[in-house]
Amino acid sequence: MTLLAYLDPGSGSILLQALLGGAAAIAITGKLWWARLLAILRIRRPQSDPAPESALAADEPGDRRAS
Repeated sequence: MTLLAYLDPGSGSILLQALLGGAAAIAITGKLWWARLLAILRIRRPQSDPAPESALAADEPGDRRAS
């Protein structure tokens, strides 16, 4: 039985690009959904929360730390 299939470098490149692009899309989608899941379960605070009070206190004018 003779196979008459041929993939030129351009076709192989397109297939490789499609596979890598699909893998990247799956990875980003998973990362976004994972962040949402952690926010729903209250394991991690959402990104839009303001900074905690201790971080704001370091910027007060009376702060005498060496710059």
